[in-house]
Amino acid sequence: MRIALGLSYRGCAYQGWQSQPGGATVQDRLEHALREFTGAPVRVMCAGRTDAGVHALQQVVHFDSPVRRAAQSWVRGLNTFLPADISVLWSREPGEDFHAQKSAQSRRYRYLLVQHPVRPALLHGLVGWTHHALDAQAMREAAAQLLGSHDFSAFRASSCQARSPCKTVHAIDIELAPDGRTWSFDFHANAFLHHMVRNIMGCLVAVGSAGRDPQWIGQVLRARQRSLAAPTFMPDGLYFAGPAYAAQWQIPESPRELPRLLA
Repeated sequence: MRIALGLSYRGCAYQGWQSQPGGATVQDRLEHALREFTGAPVRVMCAGRTDAGVHALQQVVHFDSPVRRAAQSWVRGLNTFLPADISVLWSREPGEDFHAQKSAQSRRYRYLLVQHPVRPALLHGLVGWTHHALDAQAMREAAAQLLGSHDFSAFRASSCQARSPCKTVHAIDIELAPDGRTWSFDFHANAFLHHMVRNIMGCLVAVGSAGRDPQWIGQVLRARQRSLAAPTFMPDGLYFAGPAYAAQWQIPESPRELPRLLA
């Protein structure tokens, strides 16, 4: 029986999503909880792997269960065996043809960035930080050049395992909160390359702080050379907002809002 789960997690304590020998990943912790709950080894597949320190508002996974449980039992039972910074939000039985990764039509990420002379101690690990004043219009002009289907090799990590660097970016929305110092960058694409959002963030901050002209990011994109782009930005403020699926799978829509403390 194929089961789909929605997860949220705080990535500070983990070496990313994907299982590693040391066991300090979100996948390792979830599979340990599944083994405890079902009494059998279970392997899971996620919608989008996250790096060390990256968080998730709604990660979607699927697995083939050796036992049958009520939907709410999957939630409460697994949360009993999970650490406090990982939670199962819901469970579904979407059918054997559902695949958390391959059935996803698009994915969203949000980057939360604080602009302040001093690093934000209480939100350490949960937000990115810059001491530079940022120009919203310049960053929006730069981001507009990334919309559509392109070869994103210039924003791809050397360790990226994606078969193709070509992705389609549907939207990049940049907003400054009323507090005048908290920025949100929302990315929507069919899929993302390894470090793609963080590499784009590095370039947008370089433009926003007047270090680069907005047209520079288009030149970097067309050159397809990672060495010409800005350094990879910190993972702290990056949130996997979740995937989108066709209605037939009956997967809950990913949340659009961050927790109130961060918003």
